[in-house]
Amino acid sequence: MVTPTMSKARAFVLLQTLAACIAPALAADAATTPAIESAPVPPPPAWLAGVDAMYDGLRVPGLERRDFSGSGSGADGPEHWWQVATPLLGTGAGFRVEEIGRSAEGRPLRHVRWGKGKTPVLLWSQMHGDESTGSMALADLFRFLGEHPDHPVTQRLRASTTLHFMPMVNPDGAARFQRRNAQGIDLNRDARMLATPEARALKALFDRVQPAYGFNLHDQQPGYRVGDSARGTAIALLAPPSGPTNTVDPTRARAIEVAASIRIALEPYIAGHLARWDDTFNPRAFGDLTAQWGSSTILIEAGAIEGDPQKQQLRKLYFVGLLAALDSIASGSHVGVPHALYRELPENGDPWSDLRIDGGTLAIPGQPHARADLLLEFGDPLAWRGGSIKDIGDLKERPARRTVDARGLFIVPAMQRAPSTTAGAAEAPETPCRIEIDAPACFFLARDPQGRDRVWSPDDIDPATVPSHDAGR
Repeated sequence: MVTPTMSKARAFVLLQTLAACIAPALAADAATTPAIESAPVPPPPAWLAGVDAMYDGLRVPGLERRDFSGSGSGADGPEHWWQVATPLLGTGAGFRVEEIGRSAEGRPLRHVRWGKGKTPVLLWSQMHGDESTGSMALADLFRFLGEHPDHPVTQRLRASTTLHFMPMVNPDGAARFQRRNAQGIDLNRDARMLATPEARALKALFDRVQPAYGFNLHDQQPGYRVGDSARGTAIALLAPPSGPTNTVDPTRARAIEVAASIRIALEPYIAGHLARWDDTFNPRAFGDLTAQWGSSTILIEAGAIEGDPQKQQLRKLYFVGLLAALDSIASGSHVGVPHALYRELPENGDPWSDLRIDGGTLAIPGQPHARADLLLEFGDPLAWRGGSIKDIGDLKERPARRTVDARGLFIVPAMQRAPSTTAGAAEAPETPCRIEIDAPACFFLARDPQGRDRVWSPDDIDPATVPSHDAGR
């Protein structure tokens, strides 16, 4: 635990040691790319090393999967999240919970309030139903606030801010673990029209709270790189403009300072893996319009750390970043933080595809053999499930998060049987899967063109490692 008399320098050294558990997962691609040149980053807040040491006791159990399933509770994802979080939200700990609407399918939309200060802050999460890292981090934040009332950060937040949360904006999408709501509408593109009940509930809450600061909590594709480097983006930030002119008025300046404060806190953990979103104004998006409506808005996007398929390491980073941001507001420490610490973050670069299979030989029945690379993308790219073929041919210059060396191996279509549509009908004969653009990744690698000596298939992807096929060379 960091004591009040511990120097910032000693706290920084301690925090670097504690952060070493995350560094190995990022080291491989960082070692192959140059470091980012930017303004000197100050040491993180002195209290952060102590909170880091506490974190294992703050991580709320029952939220180990991104879709909040596998708990055995029998509840769907969003209601399971509330079953886990509700015991943390007692009135004795200073929380108030109210229902503020219903989703398109009738699931409750809830607002959580905590704190007694004069600065209102609004945080909303899981507007996209399959983006749940912020919701996990909010549960950990609730536990910190409720179970550590005497911590200096808790005391500052309680005295200086009133925190308002809408932790599950899109419960219907979360129940399906999909981006859009049950009506097929992207809620983060419904801030202008307010066609959905979920968007109307969030806008009504914004109008009632009139937040000085807003936090728009999201996840982004794991393929995003930091600028034009090979480094994956772990966390991306944005202080959105309030209009197409992209000016920095005092409201946005405060958001930039808070975003820079997040960088300061996260730099010891993920230096070189922080990025900034493109700040082109979007007149339909909630983050852009809340900035236009007068709130200093900060977007936080969780990307990916390889080997962290359920985003539990990112969950911790998200919590650390949120707590640092909120404390910078409560303490006023964000005032005067150099904007360069935000501006000099590289923008998110073009996302890489998930998997490239190099140098195999297509062995499709009835066609001549052909040497080809395959590019795959996955419906769940962190768990490597639901692969589909996105390109075929000479793809050596097409970057991918992982590669499989298929030199000396054959790409053989797997066999599939069409489902019967008539009860009692005889099973249809098996036919080879199609190897073509946008087709499912239904093939395997083999040492022979008939596919008798199989080596690997896309179903064999291990989220922690890339398979080696030296024997096939």
